[in-house]
Amino acid sequence: MALPISIEALIKQQIVENTRLDYKRDWNPEDIIHSICAFANDIDNWGGGYIIVGIEEENGMPKFPITGLSKDSLDKMNKELLQYCNEISPRYLPVVEQVQYEGKEIIVIWCPGGEARPYKAPDKVYTKKGERREFAYYIRKMSNSIKANQLEEKELMLLANNVPYDDRVNYQAKIPDLKSSLIQEFLNEVGSDLYEPSLSKTVEEVGTDMRIIGGPTELRKPLNVGLMFFNDSPDKFFPYARIEVVDKPDPTGEGMTEKIFTGPLDRQLKDSLSYIKNYIIKEKISKVSDSAEAIRIYNYPYAAVEEALCNAVYHKSYQIGEPVTVMITPEKMEITSLPGPDRTITDEDLKNNHLVSKRYRNRRIGDFLKELRLIEGRNTGIPTILKALKNNGSDAPVFETDEERSFFTITIPVNKEFLLQINKSETVAKKDKTSVKSRRKPSEIKQLILEVLIEEVAISKAELVEKMGYAKLTNSVSNAITELIAEKKIKYTEDKLTSKNQKLTLYK
Repeated sequence: MALPISIEALIKQQIVENTRLDYKRDWNPEDIIHSICAFANDIDNWGGGYIIVGIEEENGMPKFPITGLSKDSLDKMNKELLQYCNEISPRYLPVVEQVQYEGKEIIVIWCPGGEARPYKAPDKVYTKKGERREFAYYIRKMSNSIKANQLEEKELMLLANNVPYDDRVNYQAKIPDLKSSLIQEFLNEVGSDLYEPSLSKTVEEVGTDMRIIGGPTELRKPLNVGLMFFNDSPDKFFPYARIEVVDKPDPTGEGMTEKIFTGPLDRQLKDSLSYIKNYIIKEKISKVSDSAEAIRIYNYPYAAVEEALCNAVYHKSYQIGEPVTVMITPEKMEITSLPGPDRTITDEDLKNNHLVSKRYRNRRIGDFLKELRLIEGRNTGIPTILKALKNNGSDAPVFETDEERSFFTITIPVNKEFLLQINKSETVAKKDKTSVKSRRKPSEIKQLILEVLIEEVAISKAELVEKMGYAKLTNSVSNAITELIAEKKIKYTEDKLTSKNQKLTLYK
């Protein structure tokens, strides 16, 4: 198995943070076995770490020029490493790669978080005849591998066999369930160096490089995260792994529409966001006196919706057979996923909009979404939602869960300008259209046309007439349209006046 990162990027800490790296100048099997055990225990769910043998550390950074290792000693080191790894309980074997860097030989030991946590390692790898061998649990603290204390041992016990669900092997699936076309599409989109090799390699080879395939050599299987992103129908393995968008314009359910988005998680997200952007989000343009710029506001700012929906897909449990739901009413949009936030986020945090989780339910899903730039990470999601709503002049969102943390809902309120518009429309609809028509002066008709076009951007004559409260196109409305065109305040969208796609819009 190859390392999942380039040596250059690894050594210089371009992607992997210092706490996940352990530099060793020389071969010290006892010290190295303790570090392997610590990374395998992965008490903070960081994804394990890397040990680089042959490079000295100075203030947490590699010291250059590197020392390297003697070529004559490499074979002995590899044999000892295998021998002492076999003494870790339960058995744990890291990925070991011998590489050249700056003309020197080094050994890189990749230690992903183990699936059979917690692990023990011998205190001493060398013991005298008859001496009792002691074992201990080792963990990472900052950039050091240390013995776990009593409290930390208890925490490790709670983590036993608790590999995040998205990073677990799925024994019900088969390697062919991972689609090469989807894998290649992803690698190409993110600009991965694995893209070109993927065109000639097998799915198993590429999947192993991407760590979406696991299990012992004799029983290789897809990981859950691989099936979620690289299978056409992940809901076959994870029931209701989908997004449901419900638009309910009336409390009675009249006119309700429901859209269901399935497929790979990233496709679900992109398709549902595209639908919301094109069919749910509305824009309102208001002219400001003495200013060439118009004010644009939205019923729901897209940036807030995008972050909230991505957050729901990222943090939902795929062990629970319930979809991510988006419920839209005239007053609000509710995005719900199950279950709720973990207990590291307190009730006070929820009240203060301070949702910073200390544990991740789906770390691998998050990694893929970050690569696709669907999320940024670093706990920026909630601040982005708050900022987008504030800039749009909208009220703050509401974050809701229950005592059992069985669900999590983000409620995005509709901008109040659109509530006023809804109320105004309802009032106009109740009026007698003929009486409305008879009371309007030519100047009032022209002003009303402009107001409708500001709100609708582009609209047909028939739609304009209906919005104005007329039963049909009258001479007064027709004359007003002609005058506004002559005054270069409005215009037709099509050069051909008889075009069936002809609409009216503001002159810009």
